[in-house]
Amino acid sequence: MKICIINGPNINFLGIREPDIYGRETYSDLIEKIKKHCESIGVQADFFQSNCEGAIIDKIQSCYASADAIVINPAGYTHTSVSIADALKAVGLPCAEVHISDVSRREAFRQISYVRDICVFNIIGHGTDGYNEAIDLLKKHIEGGK
Repeated sequence: MKICIINGPNINFLGIREPDIYGRETYSDLIEKIKKHCESIGVQADFFQSNCEGAIIDKIQSCYASADAIVINPAGYTHTSVSIADALKAVGLPCAEVHISDVSRREAFRQISYVRDICVFNIIGHGTDGYNEAIDLLKKHIEGGK
């Protein structure tokens, strides 16, 4: 099973950007955490991060022929990008939305998510552990709840 983990703008600045909100783990730390978890459960992980909306859409579209599921943290594009939502709909893969912080307790504009209803799971405010939770849920979902 192959799951693509897609991260949007500023996730590459984990550990630097607002550590009181996003924690002190770096993006490299996050990748290593996910890799170890995926290896332990027999999942192949593909990682992608971009600050550019079009690049994220291109990556989502490439998953159509190369992945079984998508974990996505669209970051700031969560609240603005109909195009990312449309790309997720187009590929038709099970996907999970992840946010490190609890966006429901933040600014009003962060309450909007164009991808929320497209995703089969939403993991909000569980820190970077939310990625592994999303992977576990998608794996179980694909395997039919076994």
